[in-house]
Amino acid sequence: MSGTNFKELEDSIRNGLRLKTFPVAVKFLESGSDFPEKTRQPSVVLRKRVTICQAVTMARVYGWTVGLTREDLICIPAMIAFGFSGAEDPGDLLTKLFCEINFHQDEDGARKEVNSMSRLNNDEFGAIVLAPLAKGLFEPDTVAIYGNPAQIMRMSQAWAHRQGQRSAGLFGGKVECSEYLIAPFKSQAPRVVIPGMGDRIFSMTQDEEMVFSLPGNGLEELVQGLSEAGDKIGARYPVTFYQNFQPDFPKPYKILGDELGIL
Repeated sequence: MSGTNFKELEDSIRNGLRLKTFPVAVKFLESGSDFPEKTRQPSVVLRKRVTICQAVTMARVYGWTVGLTREDLICIPAMIAFGFSGAEDPGDLLTKLFCEINFHQDEDGARKEVNSMSRLNNDEFGAIVLAPLAKGLFEPDTVAIYGNPAQIMRMSQAWAHRQGQRSAGLFGGKVECSEYLIAPFKSQAPRVVIPGMGDRIFSMTQDEEMVFSLPGNGLEELVQGLSEAGDKIGARYPVTFYQNFQPDFPKPYKILGDELGIL
């Protein structure tokens, strides 16, 4: 993807889908020393720790380049899932936590869910950087695009058109940042994600918003698919309404129309 014009790609996606917020480019790094110039670390710039989903909002709404290390984060479940906890058995910790807060009625069920989640190993990466895609600061491992269900539908159509592959979704309603940031990177396949409670409480994600995330090397295919998928039947966003019909009105309207001689 060397030499890729990320601004052109973002413009094609945003204009084609009329997105409200920036697509977010995400890179997993060895350490914070690899952050691009002018990266904002919340612990330094804001003097606060934040959640990963807050950093996503800062990138997609403010247009910031945000760098995260362990010192910048405060969300315990996400820190465990992203390998920042140093815990000897991260899966066991998440299992017990889900039971303690009554997201599961027993450890067997909690463990099954935890085992299905996308996670990183302890210290697999030391930092994460997030930025609007158009800045082109790095070749992204993952690109996360927020939209409404119809916009997500179009991206799913585009991917299927180019790749012959339906977009998977794995919904649990919690720690969903791991699904829209880690999963596409590890699986090299897109994810359709329903943001969880943390997104809605801390990062102001709206009720109508979902996420389509894809591996960074799939951007050009997505853009091409958006221009081609369903073009012979006028498929696009906003979805065009069908208007070739004659409406029917309640009986009183019809009677009045007959009396006036206009029907």
